[in-house]
Amino acid sequence: MRKLTDYQAVIFDMDGTLLDSMWMWKDIDIRFLSQHGLDMPEDLQKEIEGMSFAETAVYFKERFRLQMSVEAIMKVWNDMTMDSYVNDVRLKPGARDLLRYLKAHGVPMGIATSNSRELAMAALKAHRIEDCFGTVLTGGEGFAGKPAPDMFLEAARRLGADPEECLAMEDVEAGAVAALRAGMEVVVMQDDWCLAPPERMKEISDRYITDFRELIEE
Repeated sequence: MRKLTDYQAVIFDMDGTLLDSMWMWKDIDIRFLSQHGLDMPEDLQKEIEGMSFAETAVYFKERFRLQMSVEAIMKVWNDMTMDSYVNDVRLKPGARDLLRYLKAHGVPMGIATSNSRELAMAALKAHRIEDCFGTVLTGGEGFAGKPAPDMFLEAARRLGADPEECLAMEDVEAGAVAALRAGMEVVVMQDDWCLAPPERMKEISDRYITDFRELIEE
């Protein structure tokens, strides 16, 4: 892995990577399905891993035969998560230090998240880091969900960078695979909610970390 300042751009996933937020999604799924008299299947989290916000809503509508529109499902999820993003979610260890370091050294940064734009921007603004990113790509904007490489490729294009000269930051297997398919080097941030074992994540990444400060060169 190269020095951070040798990359043309660094592209971050958001949930589970920059933000310690993955814990709330399972709870939201349980509460949402409970409102419809349904239990959460054991395979649900694995099935939806990497899907965009809109793709997940379509999946829920079809699998659970919901009478709601896809838009109505996403509206309910937005309402359920907005408060948590603003008041309960925290940055991952060392995230703010790394963002400051990259910004100080003029390394362009972007976001490639499967989440909705409304929630992504609310979360970034709540932590006062929205101005760090030259582009923010979100789910529901016509991109195939991870592990497809589309979002990472488009983020690189918007930042004026060659994908092979970019570093991607991820936390789950689908995201890491998406970045690899885009031709990028990959750093995996450890997250307790990642369904793949650490051994697998280390195998498919260039580096596996528990604190972003590990990447900052002294």
